[in-house]
Amino acid sequence: MIEISVHKKLWSSTGEVSLDLDLTIKEGSFLTIYGKSGAGKTSFLRILTGLLKPEEGHIRVYGKTWLDSQRGINLSPQKRGVGFVFQDYALFPNMTVEENLFFALKKGQDRKTIQELIEVMELGELRHLPPQSLSGGQKQRTALARALVQRPQLLLLDEPLSALDAGMRTKLQQLILQIHREYHLTTLLVSHDAPEILKLSSEVILLEEGKVTKRGAPIEFFTHKRVSGKFQFTGEVLKIERQDFIFIVTLLIGQDVVRVVADESEVRELAPGDKVLVASKAFNPILGKLKIETVSR
Repeated sequence: MIEISVHKKLWSSTGEVSLDLDLTIKEGSFLTIYGKSGAGKTSFLRILTGLLKPEEGHIRVYGKTWLDSQRGINLSPQKRGVGFVFQDYALFPNMTVEENLFFALKKGQDRKTIQELIEVMELGELRHLPPQSLSGGQKQRTALARALVQRPQLLLLDEPLSALDAGMRTKLQQLILQIHREYHLTTLLVSHDAPEILKLSSEVILLEEGKVTKRGAPIEFFTHKRVSGKFQFTGEVLKIERQDFIFIVTLLIGQDVVRVVADESEVRELAPGDKVLVASKAFNPILGKLKIETVSR
């Protein structure tokens, strides 16, 4: 269990924001932090890593105290066991891919860890290249590998895929989910992308002006209702066509274009560009519009 109760004054483009967090996170969770720019999402992650010190509060992770302002405890980032992937990758430009990974290795740590991560992240052909010669997806895989070198307890991801194209995002989303499960991590993600959140997360919190105002399972978070079915996908509405008493909704699901039959009640609030959830029971698809908060980056 992770217990967090902290207070920190922040300043944004709209003025002063008081970051007041009081929450617990289950071990093994994949928690997404969602909200507008300036709400305190990145500051939350930086406080967890020890890169930003709150005015007061405590952080306790799996029984170990990382922060206790009353007792004067504030562990350094190196002692917290956190892997942090920044939005801009933060790779050392004067080092190769392999050297970036070795830089993160602890003294006395088994060097085989590097080879294992290079294989998992498919970086073998890139190991001797500098970051400036890599694509965005390759840089992101390198940054993710470096964050895992020390076998962290927590993996923190600050909009890691926001600059990538749709195809690469999908591939790396699957990789992140695979890493989360195989390495038995507790992962915290900052993201504005609803389909990404639905695909990866076990839980979502909404951060508004420094406070958690909503928390729940991803589907309930975005649809405001429980949806069950044999399968569930998220997609984007491309076109809605009426045919007699039914409607044909053309959707983009991943890289595929799919046509779904819907009734008037399902399409009443839909328009091209809307994000939707597609669920099915006994081969009868059900459409539900995703209630996505308007956020700015």
